[in-house]
Amino acid sequence: MKITKKFVEKTAAEACGEDVVPLVRFLYGKGKVSEFELVDSLKEDVQSLRNKLYLLQKVSLVDSSRKKDKKKGWYIYYWTFKPQNIIWLYKKIREEKIERLEARLAREKENQFYSCKNNCMRLNFDQAVNFNFKCPECGELMNLTDNTETIKKIEEEIKKLREEIEEVEEESKPSSS
Repeated sequence: MKITKKFVEKTAAEACGEDVVPLVRFLYGKGKVSEFELVDSLKEDVQSLRNKLYLLQKVSLVDSSRKKDKKKGWYIYYWTFKPQNIIWLYKKIREEKIERLEARLAREKENQFYSCKNNCMRLNFDQAVNFNFKCPECGELMNLTDNTETIKKIEEEIKKLREEIEEVEEESKPSSS
């Protein structure tokens, strides 16, 4: 996996939402861009822009510095994109997904699940007992479901995410020439 501008944009969008992409695109490769320049260039209102910048700052993709305007006495914030943190963020996102999937995998392996023939709901044993094995949606009898396929899909997704982490770690290692 190549660490490209597209990769940076995709990772930023994954962390903060698609609406930060134009901002990331504009800041990429530039240093210390004022809020006013960003507002003018991106044709966005200041509050909306700041919200996006704060989201990016929260995941360590931008940093700010401020200087006082001598004439008006206001502080002007200057923003810098930090591409060196993109690998860390990419790995963090995937590691968090792996954690959630592993918790779900444990629930799938430790529980029995029941559903009706219409697949309205999927309940674990305790929930199904509370409803006397009758679907709370349609009233049909609930039967034990086989979650082998679900377990397999979760395990495959975990494996895929771990491979993505390894791939990006390999790509980001300095080449030894």
